[in-house]
Amino acid sequence: MSQDVTIRIERSFKTIPADRWATLSGAAQRSSSPYNPFNSHAYLSALEESGSATLDTGWLGHHLLMESAAGELLGALPCYLKNHSRGEYVFDQGWADAYERAGGSYYPKLQCSIPFTPATGPRLMVADGQDLHATQALLAAGLQQVTRELKISSAHATFLPDNELYAFEDAGFLHRTDQQFHFINEGYADHEAFLETLASRKRKALRKERRAALENGLTIDWLTGKDLTEDIWDQFFAFYMDTGSRKWGKPYLTRAFYSLVGERMADDILLVMAKRNGRYVAGAINFIGSDALYGRHWGCIEDHPFLHFEVCYHQAIDFALSKGLKRVEAGAQGEHKLARGYQPVTTHSAHFIAHPGLRNAVADYLQRERQEVEQIGEYLSEHTPFRKGERQQEED
Repeated sequence: MSQDVTIRIERSFKTIPADRWATLSGAAQRSSSPYNPFNSHAYLSALEESGSATLDTGWLGHHLLMESAAGELLGALPCYLKNHSRGEYVFDQGWADAYERAGGSYYPKLQCSIPFTPATGPRLMVADGQDLHATQALLAAGLQQVTRELKISSAHATFLPDNELYAFEDAGFLHRTDQQFHFINEGYADHEAFLETLASRKRKALRKERRAALENGLTIDWLTGKDLTEDIWDQFFAFYMDTGSRKWGKPYLTRAFYSLVGERMADDILLVMAKRNGRYVAGAINFIGSDALYGRHWGCIEDHPFLHFEVCYHQAIDFALSKGLKRVEAGAQGEHKLARGYQPVTTHSAHFIAHPGLRNAVADYLQRERQEVEQIGEYLSEHTPFRKGERQQEED
């Protein structure tokens, strides 16, 4: 890239026009790059305006904007200055503890991510018409430079797409891997066509599970667009608060967040809601991209066997197949997803550690961790419920 560029910090999406942000990769519906709803101005601004991701919750906006001398937006990184490691799903608390025991200050740190959202998507966001690799390289180098200028311990870019790793590694970031479970649509006509690819015993078990989940008079509704009324959000928020309070102590998202995303991106949202005796008793929220369905969280006010699996996993597959989406990303962790047709997928993050001693220790740890993640992935891939050749067919 031959033109002069500058990188500056914006602390709020209120000062970033939505139409400017929409020119960036992944941030809007267009043919040049797959749309990722979490990278949209609507989603990111809702997190901020609702009080979910703010200075008070430890997520101070520090978004890096790269501009030409004429002020044209060339690229950006959604980024936050953080004083803790909660809500990230890539865990570095052990690094923080070790550094602070040695007399260092790990916090604040820079976090290039989508708050509370363990979904892979663009972090080095490039404007339409710009050289992809050159802009990504400058953005990654800029994040490293900003980290040094702020005199903070580290910068972390999490849930990266494969095509961004090279830029971070060239800028001195360390590579980390982890595991998620995604459903991959191999062109199945419907859920039954997918089930036919499974071993007989697994196929029968899932059919039985789906029937059992909807016993006791339960039915399922898909709600999107104009279906997402304030009353519906009140009901779903009650589910979220019940589950979130038990899992995290204090749920991350405010009630206002759901109203804002419901107002700004309702057509990108799918609520899978379970009803019994005329009222909703459980539900899961999903976000719809151009090629993927992203499951986020669920909650319930009544406990029913297998209902979690039906609402979160089986219904997500049904919806993705009905819309021709390529995959379902069902969130962080969860080996129980494997038995339901979700396959192990490696996720990636990149970490710049300023202190040489801490960097060397982390690099050594990550080398061993990557090997372990690879071995676990290979093991899990051998234990999917899919048919496995002649021998499996005979067993069927």
